[in-house]
Amino acid sequence: MRKDDTARPARQADDSEQSPGFEAVKAERTLLINLSYRLLGSVADAEDAVQEGYLRWYRLSEQDQAAIESPSGWLIKVVCRICLDMLRSARSRRERYVGEWLPEPVPEAGQWASHRACGGELDPADRVTLDESVSMAVLVVLEAMTPAERVAFVLHDVFRYSFTEVSEIVGRTPQACRKLASSARQRLNTSRQVIAPSSEHAAVVRAFKRAWETGDLAGLIALLAPEATAITDGGGRVSASVEPIETATSIAEFLLGVRDRQPNLQIGEALVNGEAGLVAQADGTTLAVIALETAKQRIHRVWAIRNPDKLGAWTPL
Repeated sequence: MRKDDTARPARQADDSEQSPGFEAVKAERTLLINLSYRLLGSVADAEDAVQEGYLRWYRLSEQDQAAIESPSGWLIKVVCRICLDMLRSARSRRERYVGEWLPEPVPEAGQWASHRACGGELDPADRVTLDESVSMAVLVVLEAMTPAERVAFVLHDVFRYSFTEVSEIVGRTPQACRKLASSARQRLNTSRQVIAPSSEHAAVVRAFKRAWETGDLAGLIALLAPEATAITDGGGRVSASVEPIETATSIAEFLLGVRDRQPNLQIGEALVNGEAGLVAQADGTTLAVIALETAKQRIHRVWAIRNPDKLGAWTPL
C-alpha cells in the first residue's frame, strides 16, 4: 500500500470531482464507520478515523489513485491502520481519564439525535449497524485487549477478513495474527456470562426499571446477582462513581440515592447497542444511558454512561 504525501495540500473532496475510484471509496463509508466503531468504541473517534482515511485518499494525485488496483481495499487498510494508531495512543489518554472509561453507547436507527434535530433523512453511513458484536459486554472486553488483539479479532471474527489480509494491517505474520485473534477470543469467552435470550433479558431489564422507579430496595437487590458490579462513566464532566460499585446491596442503594437526589428523574426503556437497556432523563435532557448484562434472570453487570460527550446521539424518549 502506498504512503500518502502529507506535504501535498488536500484536494477538495466533492461529488463533482469524480476522481478515479471515487464511487468505490464513497461506497465503503458504511462499512468503515461500522468497522471503526467496533475497533475504537467511540462513534466520534470512528468518524474521525474515517474522515482521515478519505482525506488521505484525496491527497493522492490522480495518477497515484489510478495506480491503486483496489481503491476500496486501500481505504479499508488505511482506516484500520489509523484506528490501530488511535488505539495505541488511547491507552495513555485513558490513564488520565477521570474515573472508569466506557464505550460510547449507540441507539437504534430511529433515535439518532443529530439527524432528527436537522429534520433530514437518516444517512445509513452515519449510524452503527447493531448486532452482538457491538453489545456493551463485548465492547468492554475488547477495551481490555491489546490494540493488535482487538484489530485481529474484529477484522477476522467479526468482518471475516483472512489472516493474510489482517497481517497486512497489523504488520505481523498471518500466524501471529491467528494467535492474536485466538487470544482475544479466549478473553471474550472467559469474561462473558451465558448469553440470556433477548426476551428474558428484556423482562429482567423491565423489572429492574420498575423497582428503581418505585424505590423498591428489596426488589432491586433480588434482581441483581450477589456479586454484581456497576460502573459509571462521568469522565469528570458530571458526577459519577470513580470506582466500580460492588455487590447487589451497594448497587441498589446507589441507584436509590440517585433517585432521591433527582426527584424529576424519568427512566425509559430503549435499545442500547442492540440490546434492551435504559435511558435516564430529566427536564428533556438525557442524563445517562444504561446497559446491563443478564444471565439466569439476574443482572451481573451494570454500565451507566454519564459523560455528556458520549450521549450526543440520544434524543429524549
